[in-house]
Amino acid sequence: MNFTEHFFHQAPSPAPCVSHMSKRLTCQDHKRLRLRLERLLSRAGVNVNGTRPYDFQVYNSSVYARIFAQGSLGLGESYMDGWWDSPVLDEFFFRVLRAGLAERVVTWKDGCAAIEARLLNHQSLSRSLEVGRTHYDIGNDFYRRMLDKRMIYSCAYWRHAQTLDEAQEAKLDLVCRKLDLKPGMRLLDIGCGWGGMAAYAAERYGVEVLGITISKEQAAYAKELCRELPVTIKMLDYRKLNGAFDRIVSLGMFEHVGYKNYRTFMESVRRLLPEDGLALLHTIGNNHSTCTTDKWIDRYIFPNSMLPSAKQISIAVEKLFVIEDWHNLGADYDTTLMQWFKNFDRAWPEIQGGKYNERFYRMWKYYLLSCAGSFRARKNQVWQLVLSPKGRVGGYYAPR
Repeated sequence: MNFTEHFFHQAPSPAPCVSHMSKRLTCQDHKRLRLRLERLLSRAGVNVNGTRPYDFQVYNSSVYARIFAQGSLGLGESYMDGWWDSPVLDEFFFRVLRAGLAERVVTWKDGCAAIEARLLNHQSLSRSLEVGRTHYDIGNDFYRRMLDKRMIYSCAYWRHAQTLDEAQEAKLDLVCRKLDLKPGMRLLDIGCGWGGMAAYAAERYGVEVLGITISKEQAAYAKELCRELPVTIKMLDYRKLNGAFDRIVSLGMFEHVGYKNYRTFMESVRRLLPEDGLALLHTIGNNHSTCTTDKWIDRYIFPNSMLPSAKQISIAVEKLFVIEDWHNLGADYDTTLMQWFKNFDRAWPEIQGGKYNERFYRMWKYYLLSCAGSFRARKNQVWQLVLSPKGRVGGYYAPR
């Protein structure tokens, strides 16, 4: 069974070890664990079975043991199973993450995962296609209903925008202006998604574009979208690229590169860029350096992903690039994710059925709203970096 089948069809029962453990727990054990969770959540101003919309509503008393035994994985899976809820899930996560509670529930498996990540390259060339198959290939019609009209699956720019379409177009235009695109230039789009960035740059700025993706469904959609434009779409890993480009852009793909490959990624970009070229990296950022990702996100949403820190990015670009500009758009991702959830939730009656079952709905709701809460809490950031090989003579002045 592949990963997609796993999360669409997995039975809603807990892992056997949790089930057996729960059966061995006495009423006193459940009470002790409940009190422990109540004390923990009180630090965030959240009550168990309280009356406020962001409070933690329990429907299965085994949830306490599951959370403390499995950490974030247990919290997410028990939500998918309907063991607990919070009417305003994004606000629940904002409060929990802003209070730093995630760091207070760490299991021995977290330590094992960190050791494994240091020993293995989870984002190796042989594993690079997994996230394409298991996340981006779940259905173009599904993503079309959730995203904006250009199907841009990264943080929008809300400075002067009122709608998601406006905010995503503003982001694309900001990127093109930061890259100082001119007609006739050759642009490489690493992680081109459904082709929205490539089409926009070709139409509005008169450039020739090569877009690469590791998703079969994205590649098929992008080819059709750009069929009458000077745009070529290939299903290709960035490590296999050859050629020369005046400008290089990567929007929301670096999260799949992995810390063992950050330097390789930057070396690839440098190899493909002339000395007077520019590159723009748009990525979610972590406030601290790590080598792993959230266990629930890794299992159900983005396998083999991880978020870079500012330190890790800086080390990766050292002696290869001058960082001309570092722009933080992190707060804008909260608004973007909330708009995606509204679109998803509104379209659910016409989406649901077959593989899109109730468990999938709860999984996707948890994904979008927990991430919105994380950005609202400023636990994660969104960075746009403009890089030049030797530094622009006279300086670089970034638009906003």
